[in-house]
Amino acid sequence: IRGGFVLIHVIKKQEAEPEEVSWGFGSESNYRVLLRVRRGADTPTWVSLQDKYQHRVHVPNVTSLRIENLIPEDSGQYRARVSFTGGREFNQVFHLTVYEPVPLPHILLESPSITPGWCNVTLECRAPGNTEGLKVTWESEGLPRELEWSGTPGPAPSSWSLTVNLSLSQPNASLTCVVSNQMDQKTATLDLGEVCSHGECTSQRGRAPESSGALG
Repeated sequence: IRGGFVLIHVIKKQEAEPEEVSWGFGSESNYRVLLRVRRGADTPTWVSLQDKYQHRVHVPNVTSLRIENLIPEDSGQYRARVSFTGGREFNQVFHLTVYEPVPLPHILLESPSITPGWCNVTLECRAPGNTEGLKVTWESEGLPRELEWSGTPGPAPSSWSLTVNLSLSQPNASLTCVVSNQMDQKTATLDLGEVCSHGECTSQRGRAPESSGALG
């Protein structure tokens, strides 16, 4: 994700150690060589795009490339041309997609409607900023599984709604809104029992998971 790092590693096809690896960026018909790494050399030899990559790229060894402080513009195809003694070579292609971190959601709800034995509430899970490519899932605890719902948001507004009919005999029920993309997720949880007992409109801020999303 943006701000993270990725480690690209050549998969060896033979036992011999390569003499040199050239790393490039772009499609097969239009790519540029970034740098070359020779076995035994202390530093790589830069060829192009130093301004964009030089302070963010490291080569832990001759077959690895590490890119730090990732930005969306780093997405694309990275190519490694691996050269061996005797003129043997092979190429490997790596596809990188850099995702934006998922925004922290919060849950809004309308004033619940209380009827004998039941509490009817409508909830909205909202996420600030651009919601393109995000997925939302409602997860329940203490409620029938058929209440779980998921979907993909439209362009505007950036919210997802859910209506719940809660039996007052289920005072410990809660709903969690999970907003995610392929590399990150954030959640917000609302205690429905507390909402229905007070009968007030409220909102619940979200939280990030204890461990950050995977980097890619």
